[in-house]
Amino acid sequence: MATIRRFEDIGAWQKARKLTFSVYKLTREGEFSRDFGLRDQIRRASVSIMANIAEGFARKSDRDFAHFLTISRSSAAEVQSHLYIANDLDYISKQDFQLLYDELEQLSKMIFSLTNHLRKSIEKR
Repeated sequence: MATIRRFEDIGAWQKARKLTFSVYKLTREGEFSRDFGLRDQIRRASVSIMANIAEGFARKSDRDFAHFLTISRSSAAEVQSHLYIANDLDYISKQDFQLLYDELEQLSKMIFSLTNHLRKSIEKR
């Protein structure tokens, strides 16, 4: 793996940032924008993905970073779950649902891979 100097260098954080932008863009339109509970919750969960990657990296400990990545991955699953509700209520199209869901799945795999790398590094010590 390449040396990461700042959290902004982490591919998973970059992808999470783009995904968060997509969530905000999608939730500011139509009925979704007026469902304050669901709108705010899906936004918070998407922000949590990138925030936990950054916070974990800033801890400067592989063990802590891996822990925060696990939380980040859980937030990705939370966003996926909220997408089902948004789709069921016709707040988003099936196409938007599938696109975001698949992006979250790819992001989750990236986070999982990074977590495994850190855990293996911890075990070697």
